[in-house]
Amino acid sequence: MSSKRKGTYAAKMKRATHILFYRRHQKPGVRGWELHKALGSDYPKVLDVLDDFLKPLDLQVKTVFQQENAPEKPTLDELDKARFYVTLRGDLQPKETKMIGWRIDDLAGLAITISYIISKKGQAARRDVEELLGEKIPGWKIGLNIDRYVRYGYLQQDDNEQLYLDWRTRAEVDEKALIDLLLRSEEERAAAESSEPQDEETDEESDQPN
Repeated sequence: MSSKRKGTYAAKMKRATHILFYRRHQKPGVRGWELHKALGSDYPKVLDVLDDFLKPLDLQVKTVFQQENAPEKPTLDELDKARFYVTLRGDLQPKETKMIGWRIDDLAGLAITISYIISKKGQAARRDVEELLGEKIPGWKIGLNIDRYVRYGYLQQDDNEQLYLDWRTRAEVDEKALIDLLLRSEEERAAAESSEPQDEETDEESDQPN
């Protein structure tokens, strides 16, 4: 690659970083068509280069398509309709959740909600989710938390109060890993309960001679 071409890509990568990090939207990130307009039709290549630069920082440029299943070889038109934003490449440590304003029980509620909707093939009634969360978190927080998950783009809700997974869940959550983790936790809990010693018989008749 010539020095002039490298300079062009460096300038575009800098511009892409500004757009991804500093544009102000209700939801994080930016649409592909906005990057296309600002950087040109080769913006996917610019993002690939930027993604390589972000690896040492444990960050990545994430692409979220409109359709649930990402195309294997997306066209430029599909990329223009997609959303791009910077997120963690690895896992967020429990102590780090405080820095993003989430309590552990809020994250647990989100994990439970996502896994339940997955188990219902991608759709669940809000009242059923509220009932499920009522077993785990205080009642006054249930509605607030669900509204927060919707507002932040993890869930979407239709006019019939049906909940679905939204774009941010598809971007940030490894659904298979989440289900495996919950199943493993349930198995460990069941195993721990089965290994607990049984209460000794206290019936007075058991002490009587035959």
